[in-house]
Amino acid sequence: MSYFSVKNLHKQWPSANVKFNYECNKGEMTCILGPSGSGKSTILNIIAGLEKNDDNSLEIVLDDLRIENLAPQKRGVGMVFQSGALFNHLNVCDNVAYGLISNGIKKSQAREEACEYIKNFNLQGLENRMPQTLSGGEKQRVALARTLITQPKLVLLDEPLSALDAELRHRLANQIREWQKKIGFTAIMVTHDESEAQYIADKIVRIC
Repeated sequence: MSYFSVKNLHKQWPSANVKFNYECNKGEMTCILGPSGSGKSTILNIIAGLEKNDDNSLEIVLDDLRIENLAPQKRGVGMVFQSGALFNHLNVCDNVAYGLISNGIKKSQAREEACEYIKNFNLQGLENRMPQTLSGGEKQRVALARTLITQPKLVLLDEPLSALDAELRHRLANQIREWQKKIGFTAIMVTHDESEAQYIADKIVRIC
């Protein structure tokens, strides 16, 4: 039995129509590859519970649990956005610790765990920096650390490298692949870059 599956995902607009059925095993990295406007981000948003499916036939199973009717925060799904979406009023340490604190862990313990993740993501020395002072690559590493520290069952990556220059994209793609193999998290990443998808993914899904 697959670790994650989605059936009957469907969204239609006047100029586009997305239908998506997919399943994968635990610990696999999948890339959804397609041009801008093809509905890639919509697929992730529906899986995460941030956008509604067009009908009631949607089925999403994650680790043997049906999650399509659960609130986003109860699905066991973490998401990294293209912009990073960091909290500008929190420093790097508190951004990374945020999910743990929200889950009821004491601030002191959460910050201690955040410091370890910061080291693992090569961000040591930036603990007290504010997001506005970070580079694009640093912001995305903080966003990844903030998501992964809560150990979600599924990680959704919505074009996390698209705003970076080519050299930094390649370097961060390497790091994401290394972290994914080291930690063993299951992930779906959206991209429009075929070479990036071929490098980072165990499986590639193409949509038009």
